[in-house]
Amino acid sequence: MVSHTLRRSPSAPVPALAAFAVLLGAAGCSGGAPGRGAEAAQGWAGTGVNAVSRPVTGSGVTAVTGLRPDGDLETAVFDLAKGRRLWSRPATMVGRLSGMGVQPPAVAGTPGSPVVVALEPRRTGRWKATLVARDARTGAERWTRPVDTTFGPVRCGTQVCLSEFTARRSARFAVLDAATGRQLWRMPGIAEVEWSDPTRVVAFRMARHPALEARDLRTGRTLWTFPVERAVGPGVNLSGGWAFGALPGGPLVGYIAPYQRGKGRDSLSAFGFFGLNPATGRLVWTRKRLLRVYPGASPAVALVTRQVTPGGSYGGFEQLDPRTGRTTATVAADKAPASSWLLAFPADLSSLAFLSQGRRGAAYRLADASPVGPQGLRVWSFCTVTPSELRINGHRGFFPVAPLCAYDLATGRRLGSAGAPPGWYTGSTDGWRVWRGEDGVLHAVRDARGTAPGMYGQ
Repeated sequence: MVSHTLRRSPSAPVPALAAFAVLLGAAGCSGGAPGRGAEAAQGWAGTGVNAVSRPVTGSGVTAVTGLRPDGDLETAVFDLAKGRRLWSRPATMVGRLSGMGVQPPAVAGTPGSPVVVALEPRRTGRWKATLVARDARTGAERWTRPVDTTFGPVRCGTQVCLSEFTARRSARFAVLDAATGRQLWRMPGIAEVEWSDPTRVVAFRMARHPALEARDLRTGRTLWTFPVERAVGPGVNLSGGWAFGALPGGPLVGYIAPYQRGKGRDSLSAFGFFGLNPATGRLVWTRKRLLRVYPGASPAVALVTRQVTPGGSYGGFEQLDPRTGRTTATVAADKAPASSWLLAFPADLSSLAFLSQGRRGAAYRLADASPVGPQGLRVWSFCTVTPSELRINGHRGFFPVAPLCAYDLATGRRLGSAGAPPGWYTGSTDGWRVWRGEDGVLHAVRDARGTAPGMYGQ
């Protein structure tokens, strides 16, 4: 789960939900931003869909939830190599929290028989919708499962996971066989998949005292459990949001955001970052009272945080090593302009920039906090901080995935024809980077190496 906030002056108090860290460092995928020619040669732009969810990629396809002109949702699936639209079906949401954004489909199964799993508006008796798995290439129906309320399906290993009855006390987390839809096992409560491999899944159990829990993917046997309050302190309130990320061989990096319960220095709930060994559940490192600030990479890829002073105001910036949690660079709070600004970064994440739209900005190298001349420096930040609410039939409070735009730091003006956004934003799957543009068009380019999470996860 993620949430967004406007940037404020360094002395401004931290408001409710205004908590984020800034993630910097070398991304595991391409950090460059190819121009129009490179994208035309190696990528594509999908047509006929207004993408509003995070795209999900795997097994040679990419799938996204789109918004139709009539206000209904749809699942749209594209061939990853050619950009050809393969099929689409109506989609819906039942029980999804608006702070989570529009739910994407799930691409699961084995490479030889992949399926796309999504929620469709097919009522069956007392059931509000139907979970439907379809052949990833043809859209042919493979299996169905009636659903009451859910946050949506996700891939876990080669299987499908989802929380069901999320609006009821009987909420449960279920693991389904991707090929047949048969339930393999379930556990009580609401949970979200944060890491998985072919044999294990690590779920974030959302409760009064939240915990990460590893289970055997086939049998559901508990392998380890880690209470997150052990890392960030007692008094966690999930209303502030959370985020997790992991790279192969590295720790599972978690972030718990603060929630402001009232006024005063002690009004913030417990928050901070920590690293966990996904194989053993052992705590590797922890850093309390640091914030995540957007835009930025996945916490596991690169990590720059913002301090909170003892009085509850914003402090300076710290770059952390995601493997150890140790501080590797700092930028003092007084480097931020007195006027309003947005955080921005170049494609290589070598510096931290303060973007003043329509005015000259400032940037500082993360290596030594020395100033960087803004002349000719292209940085990336959100295209807008006041997005329009999506007009989805039967749903309010949902917004599309926030796209990035390129800016000239010397003038604060947006740059046209900037090419693909950086890899730390898009992430990559087998070298492919897929993202939603500002106009809702789905884009893809193959210019990276391997697989790595982006700002919104994998």
